[in-house]
Amino acid sequence: MPENGFLEFSRWGVWSDQTLNNGLHSMKRENLLMVADSERCADMLYAVGMFVPDPFIYLRVNGKPHIVLSDLEVDRARHQAAHCRVVSLSGLQRKLRHQGRKAIGLPQVIRLLLRSKGTNKAVVPHGFPLGLARDLRRLNIKIKPKRGPFFPERQVKSAAEVKKISAALIMAEVGLAEGIQALKSCRTDRKGRLLYHNNPLTSEKVQAIIDTAIVQAGGLPSNTIVAGGRQSCDPHERGHGLLRADEPIILDVFPRSQKTGYFGDITRTVVRGRASEPIRKLYHTVERSQEIGFEHLKDGASAREVHQKIQEFFEREGYKTGKVNGRMQGFFHGTGHGVGLEIHEWPGLGPNSTDILKAGHVVTVEPGLYYWELGGGVRLEDMALITAEGNRNLTKFEKVLEV
Repeated sequence: MPENGFLEFSRWGVWSDQTLNNGLHSMKRENLLMVADSERCADMLYAVGMFVPDPFIYLRVNGKPHIVLSDLEVDRARHQAAHCRVVSLSGLQRKLRHQGRKAIGLPQVIRLLLRSKGTNKAVVPHGFPLGLARDLRRLNIKIKPKRGPFFPERQVKSAAEVKKISAALIMAEVGLAEGIQALKSCRTDRKGRLLYHNNPLTSEKVQAIIDTAIVQAGGLPSNTIVAGGRQSCDPHERGHGLLRADEPIILDVFPRSQKTGYFGDITRTVVRGRASEPIRKLYHTVERSQEIGFEHLKDGASAREVHQKIQEFFEREGYKTGKVNGRMQGFFHGTGHGVGLEIHEWPGLGPNSTDILKAGHVVTVEPGLYYWELGGGVRLEDMALITAEGNRNLTKFEKVLEV
């Protein structure tokens, strides 16, 4: 973690003009319409740059964004979303009443707004609410769902966005450090159980320790993974129950910044005690595979080929992937994914990816190997910024197997 990390990420919480205006530069010829809240919808947060917990209307016509909000949010929006024209929902509803309209719901408000801009057409996200879409079509509003990213430019991160992602990553590292420190402070009883403050240590307890540290650092944890032993063979198993000495424990931490909405993501695999020789070999193989991934991350590289390089390395080392006794083993997930206002964004680094890496992409590099008969799995995850010269590892946290 950088010195004075907390001071740094508190500074990074300010939205830059460049980030706020990103949503103004894509698809200039199309009218864009969204109805969502910006707490959960990353596209809406990207477009307006402020958190609003309830669904509201975003309309961009001729490159000019408009947002329709309740009176509760109007004054705040005029300050925090100054690049948008802020329109009062109640004002539009009053206008509809004065026109003698009996129905004054969101469909009617949207029609009024579109017609005031001289149009009846808009492009909407592919996940636009079906019921609202039907209501708009009954009002002769023509909407067209867009496949793929609604704001394609979201994939390429500005310098300000990279700072926000790095700040969220620091929060993840803070939580991970506390979780590993709890493991280090344990002793082992005769049954091989880890004892923390003289009580058996569980996955749930370590998750709580990690999550508490993240909250204190300004992040929002969600589904933190602490999976020990054979539970670690399921990459998205959160982990439950007792943790034991001499077994691999996967810790996967991916908080969201409460201030900016950006995510960080990190994974480490540790053993409290002594790792078996097969697990030790597995760990060093995964560690080397991650280095291979970084060696091939660059502007213009095929995301699928980066994944294939790692898969081929595992095969050469004798680690096969496939189903054994009805369970997948080996390397059966992607090498990584984009991270930003969502934990999983474009581009994807996997066997079926068609994405080409570009300078400004922020991606994870998280190869893993999982074998039930070896007693567990190993995964290591860092975050990388693709640059014109190659890439930069944003993750500072050390890699140590035995703790």
